[in-house]
Amino acid sequence: MDLNSAQWRKSTRSGSSGGNCVEVADNLPGVVGVRDSKDPTGPALVFGPVAWRAFVQHAKQH
Repeated sequence: MDLNSAQWRKSTRSGSSGGNCVEVADNLPGVVGVRDSKDPTGPALVFGPVAWRAFVQHAKQH
């Protein structure tokens, strides 16, 4: 998966997390990329948009 054109962003809620942040790229067609903000050249996970929305919805409930 080529993520070179990904536009990565951190959550606005990650400001006080002590550097333990993830970045999300949701500008790519058909995929959502997720990576560790402390290791931007490291591996990234890739999810389908439906799976990512389900994960975020579940996380918001807990």
